[in-house]
Amino acid sequence: MNRLTQHGRVAGAAGDIEVAIDRPLHRPRGLAVVAHPHPLHGGTLDNKVAQTLARAWVQLGWACVRPNFRGVGASQGTFDGGRGETDDVGRVVAHHAAAVGEELGVAADAVPLALAGFSFGSFVAAALARRLHDSGRSVHHLTLVGPAVVNFPFPAVRDAAGAAAQRVLVIHGECDEVVPIAAVLEWARPQHQPVLVAPGAGHFFHGLLTPLKDWICTWHAEPDPTLTGP
Repeated sequence: MNRLTQHGRVAGAAGDIEVAIDRPLHRPRGLAVVAHPHPLHGGTLDNKVAQTLARAWVQLGWACVRPNFRGVGASQGTFDGGRGETDDVGRVVAHHAAAVGEELGVAADAVPLALAGFSFGSFVAAALARRLHDSGRSVHHLTLVGPAVVNFPFPAVRDAAGAAAQRVLVIHGECDEVVPIAAVLEWARPQHQPVLVAPGAGHFFHGLLTPLKDWICTWHAEPDPTLTGP
């Protein structure tokens, strides 16, 4: 993402998982993990939308990790239709939450956690958020950009068991040529999940990456305690 981006590897079930790590200048508020788009269609951790998501979380003061899915870059293994990819991102969360927790002086499962994904990556992020929520692990933020609800068994982010994260943000382009906005609204409607629609935006948010970052930062920013009422 920039000259300060670090690269590393995490052990996964199918071999090494390559990761890119970006950190704020001060001690991080928590850990954010960003999932990239479909690996069989050119998706990598260097995807522009995935980088934009990472920039947003670093600007918010969080350490951010972007893994490459199986078979991409230096990540080992082969595409697994989302199942193995979800497992791998779970391993990345566990590994880096332990590192951030040591830095913050808290247990790994107490580290504030944000999950984010773009397109296929949003499916992986939502599936992992649902899994962690159901296991009792709190997910503070879930950000889904261009969610691929027509191509994968996309889970509900709100159901009788509760929301998959404390704060859920769904952003979709009005003119998305890959996933029709109507399909996203059909997925969101029974859950009463709001969708932020970006007017004129296509699937890849060409020309709108800076506004996309700003929307994410505005939505997920911590409230100023000096401005809250009694």
